[in-house]
Amino acid sequence: MKMKNFKKDCTAVFLLFWWLSSIVGGARDDRKNIVFVICDSMDGRLIGQGPDSVVDLPNLNYMVQNGVNFRNTYTNSPICCPSRSALWSGLHTHVTQSWNNYKGLPRHYPTWQVRLEQQGYHTQVYGKTDYVSGDHSESNRVEAWTRNVNFTLAQEGRPTPVLVGNSSTDRIQLKDWLSTDLASKWLLHDAPKQQKPWLLYLGLNLPHPYPTPSMGEKPGGSTFMTSPYWLKKVDSSKVTIPKWLPFSQMHPVDYYSSATKNCTSDFTREEIMKIREYYYGMCAETDAMLGQVLDALKASGQADSTYVFFTSDHGELAMEHRQFYKMSMYEASAHVPMVLTGPDVPAGKALDDLTSLVDVFPTFMDIANATKSPALNGTSLLPLLKDSADRQERPDWVLSQYHGCNVNMSTYMLRTGSLKYITFGDGPNQVSSQLFDLDEDPDELHNLAKERPDLVRHLDDKLRELVDYPAVTREVQEYNRESFSAWKAKLGSRYKDEIANLRWWKDWQKDPQGNEERIEEWLNQPI
Repeated sequence: MKMKNFKKDCTAVFLLFWWLSSIVGGARDDRKNIVFVICDSMDGRLIGQGPDSVVDLPNLNYMVQNGVNFRNTYTNSPICCPSRSALWSGLHTHVTQSWNNYKGLPRHYPTWQVRLEQQGYHTQVYGKTDYVSGDHSESNRVEAWTRNVNFTLAQEGRPTPVLVGNSSTDRIQLKDWLSTDLASKWLLHDAPKQQKPWLLYLGLNLPHPYPTPSMGEKPGGSTFMTSPYWLKKVDSSKVTIPKWLPFSQMHPVDYYSSATKNCTSDFTREEIMKIREYYYGMCAETDAMLGQVLDALKASGQADSTYVFFTSDHGELAMEHRQFYKMSMYEASAHVPMVLTGPDVPAGKALDDLTSLVDVFPTFMDIANATKSPALNGTSLLPLLKDSADRQERPDWVLSQYHGCNVNMSTYMLRTGSLKYITFGDGPNQVSSQLFDLDEDPDELHNLAKERPDLVRHLDDKLRELVDYPAVTREVQEYNRESFSAWKAKLGSRYKDEIANLRWWKDWQKDPQGNEERIEEWLNQPI
């Protein structure tokens, strides 16, 4: 009799334990897993080109063929840390005040990682995250703070193509490969053991250009480096030479960007071709890393219950508009890839709805069946997977903004339909805006702002409904001045030597006293 009661008691305890386990995180543990791969500096226009593609990206092509390609996805700020701050917070740049590569989110900010863990997910993070304040070089932050000073100094090395290795050299970005290997190992050996849903994050630095040592101790990245192995993936017959406006027709902000990126000197056709070819080779290496992760996921037996995302923090100009890097609202810089595969995701679907990186956070909450989702600026991507008649209403616009180095005015972009409206600083009365019809002018060489003042007024009014951008501009200016003044005071007697030896040292030494005087003029000007 006692043994019977003992068995009954054990059974009751087991059932109680099973029931409690099933409700941890507010949902059953049959929720789907997530693999999120984000690279750095991939032009979103490269994705889904099929036989017309300039570079063979077999693993991204696999995702496009077996999932959904969001063809109009944008960064919310075209530079590393502010873009990733928007991604991890689900909020626009002006909301979190993530102004530049030094000023991102606080270290313990409630990101989607925190929220997912609160919802019962296990999260595993490998590689580059870069959304927290305090990182990047001293030079990078000073360049951002002083962008309104009345000088134009080259801050980067001249963009340069470099070929390394031979036809069998397939691992060049070793740090990224290490992160990829760790992520793949986790998928193979740890993911199958998880008793609850999980998210695996892999952050890659490629295809971001490599550092240029000649620029000093902490150089920027102006070296486009690849090997003959990856160049075999590039169809050189399809590599185009971008059209450049003459200097006299360049927008003044574009000229400042080109000059500070060391791009105003002469470039031969061969140089430009190689920079672009090598960049595409770097994209091919990135694709191979994605492929290793996809193979590991399949081998783990978890693929059927896992959503896979691929995106980038921003694009790469690769000599379009006489620039490299990002920091621009032109398509090559602001347009990013977003591809999704997974359970119930339709295969081979291409969507032209406007989306952006702030949509990632609410999408994760949607996948996790979050019981209480925080207030976010983005909108889940999952409803877009349904037929048009069943979709929820979502914004017909995307917003991007930029407040960092290599651009001497805060920049705001509103994309709606085929129109892209770009304005600067305090608005059109301060410096001319830009307006492009991307259907008619995909290269963004014909500014319609003067021809269509009616559209400029309409889009500017729409932008001001979303963000009081003149007020944000003043807020950034105050932050820049206060931050620089504090940095200068902290250095004390070392200030003159320190500021003369940042990445702009070659141009600084041409007129050190004049440059110091221009900084003092800026510090004493009213905002």
